[in-house]
Amino acid sequence: MSHWKYAVISSLLALCVSSAARAADFPEVDLARAEEINMGRCFLCHGVEGESTTALYPRLAGQHYQYIAKQLADFKAGRRQSDTMVNMAADLAPEEMLALGVYFEKKPTRAQDVQDGELAAIGRFIFLRGNEYSGVAACASCHGERGLGTSQLPRLAGQVPQYIERQLRSFNTRNRTNDNAVMHSIASRLTELEIRSVALYISSLN
Repeated sequence: MSHWKYAVISSLLALCVSSAARAADFPEVDLARAEEINMGRCFLCHGVEGESTTALYPRLAGQHYQYIAKQLADFKAGRRQSDTMVNMAADLAPEEMLALGVYFEKKPTRAQDVQDGELAAIGRFIFLRGNEYSGVAACASCHGERGLGTSQLPRLAGQVPQYIERQLRSFNTRNRTNDNAVMHSIASRLTELEIRSVALYISSLN
């Protein structure tokens, strides 16, 4: 067998193994039930594919299923405040929350179009390096350089910028208290320019 054929076959096998490993990362859930719930309530704000219908609502596509399930549980328990989401999550069972998480994480993602490259460049600096003069830590130190997050920390890449801005302000005012308390300290040190620029840069990540 020639070297290039061997290389092609090896690459294909590696791709198959990688795809199988990713599929195995998801728990067995009732995706049909998740779709039913989505089409009954979620899609009105978050979109059929979790892409978000307006700047008011977060994009759920590609978000870690564990994180989505946790947020739904926090809304239901009152640990995270939102009149709308408390009602939406009130009758959801834990297995339905998990199914919704997997359902949305499997949805395709994309970067947002950025209109102001100079402002996004400021955001890139803060995201990757922080601000040593004000004590702001680099966002990438927790959420990763590509903004992909972890099962415990949210994926930020491609998120609606206005939503990111609102969450940072909510952390600063302590209106949001259900997640990492470190965010309270970080958000309190961010200027309005930094908030806007970081949110814009985050939205450009894919």
